[in-house]
Amino acid sequence: MLDNEEFMLETSPRELTQNPLRKIWMPYRNGHIAQRRVCMTNCPTLIVTVGLPARGKTYISKKLTRYLNWIGVPTKEFNVGQYRRECLKIYKSFEFFRPDNEEGLKIRRQCALAALNDVRQYLSVEGGQVAVFDATNTTRERRGTIVKFAEQNGFKVFFVESVCEDPEVIAQNIVQVKLGSPDYIHCNTEEAIEDFMERIKCYESSYQPLDEVLDRDLSYIRIIGAGCRYLVNRVLDHIQSRIVYYLMNIHITPRSIYLCRHGESNLNVKGRIGGDSGLSARGKEFAKGLRKFIQDQNIKDLKVWTSQMKRTIQTAESLEVPYEQWKSLNEIDAGMCEEMMYEEIQEHYPLEFALRDQDKYRYRYPKGESYEDLVQRLEPVIMELERQENVLVVCHQAVMRCLLAYFLDKTADELPYLKCPLHTVLKLTPMAYGCKVESVYLGVDSVNTHRDRPEVGIPGSTQKCLSAEDVDNLNPLQV
Repeated sequence: MLDNEEFMLETSPRELTQNPLRKIWMPYRNGHIAQRRVCMTNCPTLIVTVGLPARGKTYISKKLTRYLNWIGVPTKEFNVGQYRRECLKIYKSFEFFRPDNEEGLKIRRQCALAALNDVRQYLSVEGGQVAVFDATNTTRERRGTIVKFAEQNGFKVFFVESVCEDPEVIAQNIVQVKLGSPDYIHCNTEEAIEDFMERIKCYESSYQPLDEVLDRDLSYIRIIGAGCRYLVNRVLDHIQSRIVYYLMNIHITPRSIYLCRHGESNLNVKGRIGGDSGLSARGKEFAKGLRKFIQDQNIKDLKVWTSQMKRTIQTAESLEVPYEQWKSLNEIDAGMCEEMMYEEIQEHYPLEFALRDQDKYRYRYPKGESYEDLVQRLEPVIMELERQENVLVVCHQAVMRCLLAYFLDKTADELPYLKCPLHTVLKLTPMAYGCKVESVYLGVDSVNTHRDRPEVGIPGSTQKCLSAEDVDNLNPLQV
């Protein structure tokens, strides 16, 4: 047992110190940052897709996985079809999916169980927060098995059902996505379409949609008619709320998103970061070139967005079209380092300079922001971009990196080093399972503001590169 003095020591409030990387307050004891007392509000979530083949389930799964990872929620997709293809190397025909094919049913059941075992490993051992179980899951029995599995492992379940009866949408999905599947690599187009239509019929006979009465205790969203209507039931936490909000914003209408930075600014020319300077002579020349480029594209109903900073507004003014200013699109706030050169930061704040190179995504400028903060700030922009059709976003280097990372599914480690040069327009065209990128340089010279990933360590350290955990445990008093 503890005596009174030891008890008081154990229960007394701990001193706090500021983590040098993220600038957040941490408990501090005996010269070291101590372990925080963690209280998790949400248990892991298992998202389960429901619906007939060619209803966009995998499209939804991939977009949802990309979005959740982008906002910092560790998420992984588990596509049961991929497990089936690994188990069954050669696909012969739709006969495999017939409800009276006992061997086929056995293999499909084994594949589903293998995927669920990997879900358990990811959520319980590897630290994942959300798993997306992508399969048809068309029977109430199968969904009941998944719910039982989740209860046994302490996971919440959220069902996402895609319901679509529009023959044109279904046919378009088959042509765009299914014909490129490994299942049909040796078939011609007509044979593949015919076989897949028969595969759909195999599922239709046993399909049991989510029901408002029978499934009233389940948490789910039904997406009807490719987003024409929604039915939402029993949303239990903020993760499920964000999932619903996101799914109600995405659409499948063909469109393009144009991303570019402002024209070269006066502070760009001087090699200084941040600030709110106007355009240089070359920056103004780029703005004129951007106007011609947009006119030549002949884009239907184009919307133009800028930040509230002078250099993006000057760039947009040259277009002579209406535009909308977003404070969310302002450049990353460098705090005490605003309008400094990198060489000056290295000279005056060597620890800050080195810490940023160690973990550029999570590093927060003193009295400023991190890329991690910027992603949170840009979430409303992403939501609105998903709702819109053709948009030109005139923004800044760090902002453009964050937006680009979302559309290209880049990791937090890759994001801060994406190349977004001045005087270049990126045309993004969302595709079925990804995004096509076209880069157009408008032929106006500019300075290069990109910094490659450096290989440096903390000043005075014998280590070349510290782990994230090492950096978290650095005490500014010891450096």
